[in-house]
Amino acid sequence: MVDKITLDVIARSLEYIAEEMGIRLRNSAYSPNIKERMDHSCAVFDSEGKVLAQAEHIPTHLGSMAWGVKETLKYIEKEGIELNEGDVLLTNNPYIAGTHLNDVLAIAPIYYNGKLVGYVASKAHYVDVGGKVPGSIASDSIEVIEEGILVPPVKIMESGRLRKDVLKLILSNVRSPEVIVGDLRAQIAAMDTGRRQVVGIVEKYGYKTTMEAFNEIIEYSRKMTLSRVRKLPDFSVEATDYLEDPGYSGDAVIRVRVVKKEDKVIVDFNGSSPQVPAPLNAPFGVTIASTTFTIKTVLDPELPVNDGFYQVVEVKAKPRTIVYAQYPAPVGASIETAQRIVDVIYLALSKAIPDKVPAAACGSMNNLLIGGVDYERGKTWAFYETIAGGYGGRKGMDGVDAVHCNMTNTMNTPIEVIERELPLLFTKYEIRPRSGGAGKWRGGMGVIRAFKVLAPKAKVTIIGERVKHSPPGILGGKPGKPAKYYIVKKNGEKIVLRSKDTVVVEEGDEVVVETAGGGGYGNPVERDPKLIIRDLLDELITLEDIAYEYGRHDLYEKLKVEGVRR
Repeated sequence: MVDKITLDVIARSLEYIAEEMGIRLRNSAYSPNIKERMDHSCAVFDSEGKVLAQAEHIPTHLGSMAWGVKETLKYIEKEGIELNEGDVLLTNNPYIAGTHLNDVLAIAPIYYNGKLVGYVASKAHYVDVGGKVPGSIASDSIEVIEEGILVPPVKIMESGRLRKDVLKLILSNVRSPEVIVGDLRAQIAAMDTGRRQVVGIVEKYGYKTTMEAFNEIIEYSRKMTLSRVRKLPDFSVEATDYLEDPGYSGDAVIRVRVVKKEDKVIVDFNGSSPQVPAPLNAPFGVTIASTTFTIKTVLDPELPVNDGFYQVVEVKAKPRTIVYAQYPAPVGASIETAQRIVDVIYLALSKAIPDKVPAAACGSMNNLLIGGVDYERGKTWAFYETIAGGYGGRKGMDGVDAVHCNMTNTMNTPIEVIERELPLLFTKYEIRPRSGGAGKWRGGMGVIRAFKVLAPKAKVTIIGERVKHSPPGILGGKPGKPAKYYIVKKNGEKIVLRSKDTVVVEEGDEVVVETAGGGGYGNPVERDPKLIIRDLLDELITLEDIAYEYGRHDLYEKLKVEGVRR
């Protein structure tokens, strides 16, 4: 038994190690997607592949790594691959690593005096991994091969040496190889940082004490999670939501039943659509990540997340469904499915514990991908970003305006960085007024983000959601406004895009993204008049909205006559 002070020091040290790995990865990376948006995640695992600690990075990455690292270790054991000191394993196989091809998983073993202590791992979203469109997430792919190079678990570092043969194979199949190699080297550097610092813990406290502490850290999290689960009432609730444009007639269905009984939470996706001929299929790692993220926010946002937490929440899904993709189903847009899983679980939980859940957020990462060819210099270029939307209203609080919601948790990409590095000129970046759903606590507002293309020709891909189905409100709150994606040609013609679409644009064309707002929480009539007036003064709503969205005709008439003053 490790004393409490030592146990807490080791636990906090592991969390800090994961954070520092992320800092080194970010600071060493080349792409704006990692350097600015911080689209990467890091974690520390024990010798069996159980999560010990993770940084506060990307929920989709972190939850999927809890599953993906174990699956990868099973794979290499079956294939007879041994991870020795100085090795780094690399894979983006979504059916093993748990997300999509752009998310590259790196794993490094940690040895101390010849004994395996554990592993450090990271996931980083590479801006391009080949495939049919720049950025690799094709809107119309019907098989995973169309989405880029699929790398099985393979050593990129062996005994401390970079395997140039593997590196050349990867770089020969991607756009912007000079950016990809920088990001890959940054990921390797992060592995080295994590490995050395975990060894430092073992050197300080000894092998036996450290191994005991690892087990106790996991057990502590399990007990903490159980204590939070037991505080909830028992319930069994269901909900259904939809994914748009799945490539065949009708929308794809995500159906969930959430059962809380005594000290167990079971989330069952039976009844969800089979795999679809579209990139919306989610590997099981994505489904686990989205489910556990949602349950954690309800139980206690401050809960330490490691393998002990995952032992309490059981996720059930049938293979070859949209929430448990199997080869060769395309998975590029599974990050959108991740958002919908969060929405549908919250919707179900709102029937049992409405005080603990928000109304729906914008429901999309609003993925924008663009790239082209510079024929004069013989180079290709690619860019990827996600765009913020509105968060849903919550009991006692309005939704947040212009924020990356739920499973993304990334930063804003500064337009100055993009304009410096790519042939794009931004024309608009602002809050989208009137997009948040009315409610006692209104939904957050989305954003409008637009740019003109300066290259002779480029290919733009939009991967989004909530164009047909607005983010719903709860307890009488109104839905947020749906998203809009469109192109304004240089001759003024407007081309409206579907929620998943790919188009070729020319120099002078403008790409416009208007993201959805969050749903409202509670009856709009009950909203504090001071908050309504504040939103009016901030130009987030109009005078007419006071009458017709909030049902406050009395306030509307008064303000119409007397005017509005701050």
